Amino acid sequence: MFKLFKKKTPIDKLYDQYETLLGEAHKLSTINRTASDEKQAEANAILDKIDVLKNQG
Repeated sequence: MFKLFKKKTPIDKLYDQYETLLGEAHKLSTINRTASDEKQAEANAILDKIDVLKNQG
């Protein structure tokens, strides 16, 4: 009914981290391409973790 007391699942937390890293990568893409690529790689690693958790559950 209400999400007031509902806790986030580990997958939801990983999605939040993924979106944050993608946003940072986008901001860095105009300033420092190497740092942007590193953030993109971190985001892809988190996406892989999400896929593993989805396949287990």
